[in-house]
Amino acid sequence: MQLHVQFSLVTFTHRPTTSGASMKDFSIKKLYYSISEVSKITNLEQYVLRYWESEFDELKPAKNRAGNRIYTNKDIQLILFIKKLLRDERYTIEGAKQVLKTYAPTSEIDYMRDSEQTPTDPAQTALVFEPEGKLRDDLIKIKQFLEDFLERIRG
Repeated sequence: MQLHVQFSLVTFTHRPTTSGASMKDFSIKKLYYSISEVSKITNLEQYVLRYWESEFDELKPAKNRAGNRIYTNKDIQLILFIKKLLRDERYTIEGAKQVLKTYAPTSEIDYMRDSEQTPTDPAQTALVFEPEGKLRDDLIKIKQFLEDFLERIRG
């Protein structure tokens, strides 16, 4: 399964199963997500999401009338940031709590008003946990490296 997360738009691409039956290929543009959807988006088990909810005060998804958690795009951004801190940067939970005191999520797009528009501000499309402009700079360096490498191979 391929997964692509871009700002507040989530795209799922499912490949055919081994039995030959194909699964759905769909894009989701929603205001709220269920815990199972968030689990797939973030590649985290549902019990991990529930545990983090008990550990991190900033992570408090609302609940619908049936008592099911409903996550917003801002919640998903926060979860991905927490995941980066804990899994990639090897923070302890206490350390991640300290970092989260200064965390400010990027602003969300109002899907009801701007559903057909894409954000033009680069800061809105940057990953939440990347310093402003750093991702772009890194990509430019990688592009230059690959162009130089290709030139060396050719001649």
